[in-house]
This record gives sequence, structure tokens and C-alpha cells, in this order.
Amino acid sequence: MGIRFSSLTPSSVPAMGLRELPESCVANILGYMDPPQICQLATLNRNFRAASFADFVWESKLPTNYDVIVRKFVTNSPKILSKRAIFAILCRLNTFDDGNKKFWVDKSTGKLCLCISSKGLSITGIDDRRYWNRIPTEESRFHTVAYLQQIWWFEVDGEVEFPFPAGTYSLFFRIHLGRASKRFGRRVCNTEHVHGWDKKPARFQLWTSAGQYVASQCFLKEPGKWSLYHAGDFTVENGNASTKVKFSMTQIDCTHTKGGLCLDSVLIYPSEFRKVKAFLNCS
Repeated sequence: MGIRFSSLTPSSVPAMGLRELPESCVANILGYMDPPQICQLATLNRNFRAASFADFVWESKLPTNYDVIVRKFVTNSPKILSKRAIFAILCRLNTFDDGNKKFWVDKSTGKLCLCISSKGLSITGIDDRRYWNRIPTEESRFHTVAYLQQIWWFEVDGEVEFPFPAGTYSLFFRIHLGRASKRFGRRVCNTEHVHGWDKKPARFQLWTSAGQYVASQCFLKEPGKWSLYHAGDFTVENGNASTKVKFSMTQIDCTHTKGGLCLDSVLIYPSEFRKVKAFLNCS
């Protein structure tokens, strides 16, 4: 005699709760989630928490060359780390080059980002207080920016060498026209010294050790707010080798002075971020 399946109704089949799901099954499910979702689900019960520590769950969230990055730039950490621990370390702001450069992994996407402070850039006239000043601020990751009072020849150069994971990246200059400060606990901005940026456009250039070159130009605008000016994109094919990126921003028309500008940093983001991060499309 065969089994009569028709006699099994939904009410007669015992329901499996989340507590009964095997840990391996839970881990496979978590592998399809993004990191913030994994951390949220880990709070459901012990099975989900244990599964959230599985190495294969986190390895797919890490940069493909995470081992190269950790070996070269992460110090004072245990030699043997779980993939979850490595992800947590890379998501922090990791500094190098005497604290003038920082990199981190975006928590939602696992993509690498990098920024270079104004102190890590070569700025024409930076040591002459008639032209430039370093001013402290809470509006910078580096807690200080370079403020230009007035100059005829504006030139900023920089470079970075890093094992970027394979992909396409966009480079931005973070600029603020005017000098921001706080008065009675409120943010105020002095723009009276902003001048010269509407006469000729600023020119941006980018070179890589792979032979790529990009040039662009635009006028600086919108005093009183931080803006990211897109200098160009570059592509990395081999994440296991370091890529050197050189870049510059100039406005060297000496028929007029220019001033009233705060230079915070240079940022490098995956180019795909421009589709999902609105703050990258302000220039």
C-alpha cells in the first residue's frame, strides 16, 4: 500500500522555526545578504549568530586582494584572523603615510575607498602665511584643512601608491569656497574673500603607472558648502600589484588673483558609487 499524500494537510505538518534551521543552512542564507543585514540577522538567535562567523560568508564581502592589503597596511593585529574580523578591521579608517592618507572598506558594498589629506599634497606657497594657512575644523576626517587667502599661481599636486582591487575608480577634490566656523554653536561661513574662481576654470589632471591619462576642467562654484570636484577615472586590472596614481589641480592664469578657498582632501571611490551615492554628483 502506498502513502496517501492527500491526507497530509498544512496543519498536520510540523512547522520548522528559525531555531531549528541547521547552522550550515543559515550560513548559506547569510551569504546572499550584505554585511549590515548579516549583522542584524545575527541577533535573532544562537544559530544565526554562530553562522554569521563562518569564513565563507565574509570572504565574498572582502576585496578580492584583501590579503595583500592586510599584509602591507594593517599593523598591530593578530596573525590569524577570521574573515569577519578582517572585514571589521578594513571597515575602520586605516591610516598610512604618517597619518596623511586613510583607506577603508565600505560596509555595505565591501568596496575600497581612500582619501589623502591636504597635508599629504604638494601645494605651491603652502609655507608662506601670506597665501595659505592651516586651520582646524570638525568638518574634515583629518581635523584640519588648508585655507587659501589669496594667490596668483594656484597649483596642487599629489600621488598615492596602493594595491587597489581590480575595478574602475573616480578621483575627487574636496573643496569649500569660503571659511566656515562656529558662532554660538551655529555654523557660519565667511565668503568675503572668495574671488577669481569665476574668471577661469580650474584644470584637473590624472596619471597612472599603467599609462592612463585624464584631463578635465570646470569652474568652482557654490560658496558656503563642501563640493567634490571630479578629476577623472582610472581602471585597475591587477589588484595584486600596487598602482601609482598622480593627480593635480591648477588655476595658473596670472592675470588675476584667486582666494577664499578651503582644500580638505582628495578622495578615491569606486566609480559605481556615483550611481548610488548622491554626494558624489555635486560637481
